[in-house]
Amino acid sequence: MAEESLMSKLCAEFIGTYLLIFTVGCNVLTNGSVWVATSIACVLMVSIYALAGVSGANFNPAVSLTLGLSNKLGWKDVGMYMVVQIFAGILAGLSYSALFWKSFYLQPGDGFSWWQAALVEILYTFLLCFVVLNTATAGKNAGNQYFGLAIGFVIVAGGYAAGNISGGAFNPAVALGIDISSKGYGYYGWMYMVFEFFGAALAAGYFRLVRPDEFGASFEYTLGTKLASEFIGTFFLVLTVGLNVLGKSPAPAWSIAASLMCMIYALATCSGAHFNPAVTLAIICSGRGKCPPVEGAAYMGIQILGGIVAAFCYSGIHSGSTFPLVPGEFVASTGYKVEFGYGGVAFAEIVFTFVLCYVVLCVATVREPSKDMFGLAIASCVTAGGYAIGAVSGGSLNPAVSFGVSSSHIMGGGYFYRCLIWSLFEFCGAGLAAGAFHLTHPSEYAKGILKSEP
Repeated sequence: MAEESLMSKLCAEFIGTYLLIFTVGCNVLTNGSVWVATSIACVLMVSIYALAGVSGANFNPAVSLTLGLSNKLGWKDVGMYMVVQIFAGILAGLSYSALFWKSFYLQPGDGFSWWQAALVEILYTFLLCFVVLNTATAGKNAGNQYFGLAIGFVIVAGGYAAGNISGGAFNPAVALGIDISSKGYGYYGWMYMVFEFFGAALAAGYFRLVRPDEFGASFEYTLGTKLASEFIGTFFLVLTVGLNVLGKSPAPAWSIAASLMCMIYALATCSGAHFNPAVTLAIICSGRGKCPPVEGAAYMGIQILGGIVAAFCYSGIHSGSTFPLVPGEFVASTGYKVEFGYGGVAFAEIVFTFVLCYVVLCVATVREPSKDMFGLAIASCVTAGGYAIGAVSGGSLNPAVSFGVSSSHIMGGGYFYRCLIWSLFEFCGAGLAAGAFHLTHPSEYAKGILKSEP
């Protein structure tokens, strides 16, 4: 297949970056809605699918930098891409300002300082660049059709989780486009660019850790590599949970599900992308050698560690604020009120952890797993459960989330033991999922099939 010319590539980068930043500006200046981050994510996603075959669809100087550092894009192209992206960002900023006769500038949100904004910009730019590297460049993910969905929906994860803290740029072209079009009222745009480039560099480094085969090492991953994958995936899942809850996000379950989906697509071919001790237990109990018990135990330990580290991170970003695991309550518009107890928590957590684990088993561990939709299917269980039972139990569905929430809440005078109760319910759901899988998929256990497996 003939490669497109350099001029075609630069035009593609200009178009994609311009559309992204124009969409950002229009959403902000119209005061947006609950769908702001989703709108921005969607324009990024469709532009990636439209233009990835031309230029690689970077649309972000931080992405171009991380590709250069990972030997996925030549440095000459990196430089030219960055220039075009920044120019497109500035022009887009001037365009939306002219359209609305109004502009805005980047700054930390109310109650937050520059270092808190810096930290979330670093973290979610890391996530964006890391997902790009894994879904669009890793050899083990070659030929997939989910790359655009995974990359675009990083904005759903980070936009709702961190938008109230930093504005949620995650892109130097966005930051500079906003900064210059605001006629100098803001001054954080240039600082944001530094934070975002730092996140891009960290992503390139962690990519080398979880994808050693991309740099001449063995094609088979060691347990250490798999554990690094499980840690970072669980970390971002729990971080996104906490930031959405503490920031009173308008779409928490949607954002949390997006973070899970992105990392599943990024790391499924590395560690299996469990990111949840209940999922790991369900896979162990389902048999067929999909996860040896010793490896599974190591997975569970690193997942819980990732959840605890993430919980202290989101608490630090919110100046020490935490939240508890407690039975919830529901107040209807008519004034009717229901207060739930541990029985309600048990039923809710067992049912929807069952749903999550059962779907994982069915779409990701069978002999013919879903090729491109597995990440969306698994993450959609979190969207379903989060909105369905969030008012009952908080919709944890994951012992790593439960341990993280309770561990950080100790600082606020909370009790740790509740995470043990929640986790027990979640492990019960995992066991039921494994049992149901045995009943509904007997062909997966047929002796002839088992003997033919490598």
